[in-house]
Amino acid sequence: MPSCQLPMGTCPDMCPAAERARRERERRLHRFEVAPDCRADWPRADPQRTVKEYCRPAAGKPRPPPSELRPPSVLLATVRYLASEVAESADASRAEVASFVADRLRAVRLDLALQGVGDAEAAAVLEAALATLLAVVARLGPDAAYGPSDLVLLQTQVQEGFGSLRRCYARGMAPHPRQAAFQGLFLLYNLGSLEALHEVLQLPATLRACPPLRTALAVVAAFREGNTARLFRLLRTLPYLPSCAVQCHVGRARRGALARLDRALSTSKGQTLPLSFIVYLLALDGPNEARDLCQAHGLPLDGEERVVFLRGRYTEEGPPPASSCNVLVGSKLRGRTLEEVVMAEEEDEGVDRPRSPV
Repeated sequence: MPSCQLPMGTCPDMCPAAERARRERERRLHRFEVAPDCRADWPRADPQRTVKEYCRPAAGKPRPPPSELRPPSVLLATVRYLASEVAESADASRAEVASFVADRLRAVRLDLALQGVGDAEAAAVLEAALATLLAVVARLGPDAAYGPSDLVLLQTQVQEGFGSLRRCYARGMAPHPRQAAFQGLFLLYNLGSLEALHEVLQLPATLRACPPLRTALAVVAAFREGNTARLFRLLRTLPYLPSCAVQCHVGRARRGALARLDRALSTSKGQTLPLSFIVYLLALDGPNEARDLCQAHGLPLDGEERVVFLRGRYTEEGPPPASSCNVLVGSKLRGRTLEEVVMAEEEDEGVDRPRSPV
């Protein structure tokens, strides 16, 4: 439907007043949204903290009026709030943060789809929303209290975010300065997918030649070739957001690298390697993580400092061990806030990059 046939939102707040009142009355406020000075037995909505929740459009239900739709400027301010205040909450679990942020960002995308917004404005909102979602999902870490269904739901939300943004790019009605960076994020998030690689290779050559996308293509090539040293060398150089995007594939890449080492080195009597070499090669967070990785795959240790590759001992059971990925992800913020990264920066600075990832 042409954008001229769609209304423009006029709601000035992160959550329409009618929804705030209804959810307050029904006691469906999230604790992130409750006014700090209200009574515990009767929570009140804080207009500065309450964020519109996602509500699936029902068949036959009329479109919401403009007064219930947030214009692009308010949507961008909402994403900024979620990135700066909610995502950085110190008194909430990362799983709770991810669940809340994912739902509210889904509502942001829906508001955007229901009104006539130009491609440039839409892309700015979708880019910030997707970057925030990638970061909070990456921050879940190995200790987050979430179930498999919750993780699948979050991954689905990320893919929907990429879909909305890439459709906006495909309309080609406006220049998008961050397109190469976000096409690279799409490729890294779908590392190993032939379909994603095919879609990116259909992009114009000038876009594929941009550094963020060229580096993402180099990561894909190293992953497909099984070139462990080059793959993890490239992963070390990635900026923060690309590192968040690729984090979900790091465990699989490490497992594949360990399997290749086992095939090359295992003998009936056993050969050993220093754990420090494994730490460096696979960009692990330290020797303890290296020990856990080796033992999870059936490889015995020789003391505290060496791993033994003994024929017939390597095994793969269940998913690869979870990792905090501080070296490959967390350390790359370099003192900046998440808001600074997702709202303003096309690429992170202060991280070494390969000069020619070919």
